[in-house]
Order: sequence, then structure tokens, then C-alpha cells
Amino acid sequence: MAFRPLIATTAALTIAVTTAAFSGGHGSPQEQVIGARNAVMTLYSFNAGILGDMAKGAAEYDAASAQAAASNLAAAATMDQMHFWPEGTDNVAMGGKTRATPAIWENPDDYAAKVKMMADASTALAAVAGDGKDAMAAAFGDVGASCGACHRAYRGPRN
Repeated sequence: MAFRPLIATTAALTIAVTTAAFSGGHGSPQEQVIGARNAVMTLYSFNAGILGDMAKGAAEYDAASAQAAASNLAAAATMDQMHFWPEGTDNVAMGGKTRATPAIWENPDDYAAKVKMMADASTALAAVAGDGKDAMAAAFGDVGASCGACHRAYRGPRN
């Protein structure tokens, strides 16, 4: 029974990324890569939204829902994303089709550390999300901090 959310998450991630990357063969290979990584960011945002609403009291805490959202977030954050970030897919090279700045490729070690911070924080969150609102909210703070650290350093403005 505990594997059902993980199986569902894995299937959803596979479908979302495959659909974004290969939908009808539209767009250049770079645009397909950007679509794939945007799909993953959308999954992050969706699941973080569920948890964030519970953490701030905008939605009632539900252990099963919190656990599912946290497990989904951890599955997305720990997925190997190396193919989503080839050089030349930044906001300058792609004429604003992405918010990823060239700084990602100029600071690969720092970027990798921030990606690891997100993976570690989301894994820690998944370990406690179903244990109560206080435990979930405390761990969710670290996820938010990891998102913010990367966005401040490597995400450009909306066009």
C-alpha cells in the first residue's frame, strides 16, 4: 500500500516529462528540454502548494494528503535531471523562452549544491510529512529555503 503513491508519482512524472519533451515533435531540441524541465518545476509547484497551504493553515492538515504531496515532491526532486540542463538553454541563448540564467552553467558546482539541497530537503520532508502538521511545516520550511536559494541565484525575471 505504501508503494502506491510512489508508483503513481513515477508514472505521472514519466507522462508529464515525456509529454512536455516530445509532444508532437514540436519545437527545437532546446525548446523540448525547456518544456521537460518546466514540467518538473510545475510538479514541484503543485505539490509544494498543497503542503504550503496546510503549513500556513489555508487548508486543513491531512496526513495522507501531506504524505502523498511530499512523496511526489521528493520523487521529482531526486529524479536525475542532467538531460534537462544542457548548455545553450538559458534565457539569453533562448531569447527569453526560459527563466534559467547563464549563471547556472557559469557556476556548476554551486548549482549542483543547490539541486542537492532541494533533493535532501524534500526527502527529509517526505520522511515526516504524515507525522503531524508541526513536523511537516518545519520540514517544509527547508524545502522553501532550498527553492528560494536556487531561484535567487539562477532564475531570471518573467518576460
